[in-house]
Amino acid sequence: MFKKLLVAAASSMIALSAFAVGANDEVLNSIELKDGSTVHIFKDGKMGMEDRFGRAVYMAAGHVMETKDGKKITMNGNETGRVDRLPNKSQPAP
Repeated sequence: MFKKLLVAAASSMIALSAFAVGANDEVLNSIELKDGSTVHIFKDGKMGMEDRFGRAVYMAAGHVMETKDGKKITMNGNETGRVDRLPNKSQPAP
């Protein structure tokens, strides 16, 4: 009986943690930068960056970046872990 209860508890923990990861990583907007990298803006206002090959990269908060169309945006946060978990990260053009 105790084993069944333990297995049920472990299964529900795994299911809940998987649900929580997807809920926090909703991207509101993805902006392509002049150098080919992409900045993802999450629903909480934090940002994460990936290089032109789709790898999450570090960018210090407060760093000013230039978009492809010449606008300037300032990095808010550094969500490299969230960028790594994105299911549909941008891919380089063939």
